[in-house]
Amino acid sequence: MIIVVGNQKGGVGKSTLTVNLAVAWQQAGKSVVIIEADPSVFTVSTWADDREEAGLPPILTVKKTGKLKEALRNLDEQYEVVLVDLPGKDSPEMRSALLAADIFLIPSQPTQADIDATINLAPIVETVGEYNEGMKTVVVINRLTTHARSTDLKDATEVLAQAFDTILPNAIYDRKAFRSSLSEGKSVLEGVDEKAATEIRQLAHDLEREFDHGTN
Repeated sequence: MIIVVGNQKGGVGKSTLTVNLAVAWQQAGKSVVIIEADPSVFTVSTWADDREEAGLPPILTVKKTGKLKEALRNLDEQYEVVLVDLPGKDSPEMRSALLAADIFLIPSQPTQADIDATINLAPIVETVGEYNEGMKTVVVINRLTTHARSTDLKDATEVLAQAFDTILPNAIYDRKAFRSSLSEGKSVLEGVDEKAATEIRQLAHDLEREFDHGTN
C-alpha cells in the first residue's frame, strides 16, 4: 500500500501525520518505510534519528527526491506500507509519486488559504488519474480547533467536497501532543493523550478502508 501525503501549501501537517501513521501501522505489526521526498526539509529524518536515540522501535526512513515512481513500486514489493512525505508544493516528486500511489492523502487545515491551496490540487489529481486510474484521493481536515461550537469541520468539508469525492468525516484536532511527540521522536500513540491517539488510529483505519475498497 503506497500512501503519498502532500499538498501545494507548506505547514499543513504532512510530516506529523506521516510519522504518526507509520507508528500506527508498525504497532499493528506491518512492515513500514517512509520516503522523505522534500529536498530542503528534514523533519521526518530528524524524527527518525531522535526515535532511534530514544531507544524506540526504529522505522526506516529514506531520503529520495526527483522521480519516485519506480522506487516506490519496488519498495511496495518489500514493505506492506510505503509512506511518502512530499514537498509542500507542486513538484517533480509529487507528480512522479502520484503515478505509483494507491492513496493520495491531502491534509488541509480549515483556513481559507489552506482550502484554496487544496482545491487547486484538483486539476493535478485529475491529470494523474488518467495514468493511475486506481489512485484514491482522500482529504483529511487537520489541526482542527477543539472548540466545541466551531463549525470549521462542517464548513471546510462542504467547500472541499465540491472538488474531491472523499473528505474524511473524522478530523485530526490541534493538540499539543502532536507537536511534543514529534520533537521527541515519538508518536502520539506512545504518549498519554488518548484523544490524539484515537484520531491517528481512526485515520489509519479510514485509509485502510479506502485502500480495500479500491482493490475490491
